[in-house]
Amino acid sequence: MTTDTHTLHIEEILELLPHRYPFLLVDRVLDFEEGRFLRAVKNVSVNEPFFQGHFPGKPIFPGVLILEAMAQATGILAFKSVGKLEPGELYYFAGIDEARFKRPVVPGDQMIMEVTFEKTRRGLTRFKGVALVDGKVVCEATMMCARSRES
Repeated sequence: MTTDTHTLHIEEILELLPHRYPFLLVDRVLDFEEGRFLRAVKNVSVNEPFFQGHFPGKPIFPGVLILEAMAQATGILAFKSVGKLEPGELYYFAGIDEARFKRPVVPGDQMIMEVTFEKTRRGLTRFKGVALVDGKVVCEATMMCARSRES
């Protein structure tokens, strides 16, 4: 069985996600298959603004932002799987379960986020996510998102 390899560069990511610097946490999509999986990268630079206070003299990428990076990768997979949203529609981060942090992420690391589609039920779509640095798991979680119209 063969799969098509897909990559997305930053220009295409900006078309899909509403996030912008300094909160855009996906630099490139390395591979994806619609409705199945996505692999993306975040290059962690010492110039990230949060490193000024997290932590002075020992910068560590905040765990909540690792989860956010995985959620953004999940959003890209969702957008690529269902197509464009109608005007006024958004995907909302609806929940997170079983989040575990295994090791710190520091400036100079290249963090790979791998997300896989699990199922959709009652308007919620469930994804499994893992973040890796140098092939080692730094974080894993199950995430849910919901498609909704703005009011």
